[in-house]
Amino acid sequence: MDTSTVVPFAAHLPASLEREGLDASAAPSTSTEQEVARLRARVRELSAELVQAQETACRHVARELHDGVGAELTATRFALAGVETWLPADAPPQCAAALAVANRSLDAVCEASRQAVAELHAPSLEAGIVGALAHWTGDFAARTQLRTSFVCAADLRLTRLPADAALAVFRVAQEALNNIAKHARAESADVRIETSRRHLTLIIVDDGIGVTRNARTRRGHFGLSGMQARCAAFDGTLRVSARRTGAEHGHTGYGCGTPSRGTLVRARFAWDAMLAQAPRAQRHALQS
Repeated sequence: MDTSTVVPFAAHLPASLEREGLDASAAPSTSTEQEVARLRARVRELSAELVQAQETACRHVARELHDGVGAELTATRFALAGVETWLPADAPPQCAAALAVANRSLDAVCEASRQAVAELHAPSLEAGIVGALAHWTGDFAARTQLRTSFVCAADLRLTRLPADAALAVFRVAQEALNNIAKHARAESADVRIETSRRHLTLIIVDDGIGVTRNARTRRGHFGLSGMQARCAAFDGTLRVSARRTGAEHGHTGYGCGTPSRGTLVRARFAWDAMLAQAPRAQRHALQS
């Protein structure tokens, strides 16, 4: 004779769950959701730490370039000026020509150093992300001679972005445009910010040679790790793909349509994470 007692699983639920009217099937689901939420929070935390380390490294390199390399370049310029002054009138013309070449090379190095320092320093975000990106894309176009446009959605939330969130969007756009200038052999680049109820999406497209699968997965190539970390720090994602007609206009079928030259970068950030109050220490580290 079977004398065992069948006890409903719900009888083992905590009293708090019983009071809330949750059945047994809901308990595992709730536990799984909590674990997923915990892991996502950990990803955000680690990504933010990586971004903070990158910004710290950028500031250090910028100081070294400005204080160390900058001082040496200035000393070299004075030395060349002295040689030019002391050069006798009957010196061979090759001497003057060599000095001219040295001065042109020095000018180029000084300009490259100045530009590097400017890019390594965090941008001024007093005008918000829209003003910062508009200014930087204009400077990028003048510097590279690439046709560059910037279009932004009219969304009041863009004016309320905390500095760390605005900096993340700016750095992704900056890295993507620099990659275009270095690798794409493009003639034009377009930057656009789109917004939806849940996400801010940054889109950068060019008409260059495109990107291959190997290039997308090659370790360290295109600075993807830093761009991905900046997106992940705000519950976002980064997608880099070969550009296809219609893809940059929000179509999801990347395999559809007539192929077009170039690369599409789509960086997505979650509004909830971006507008959340950032920890004071993290925000200070990113802005200082």
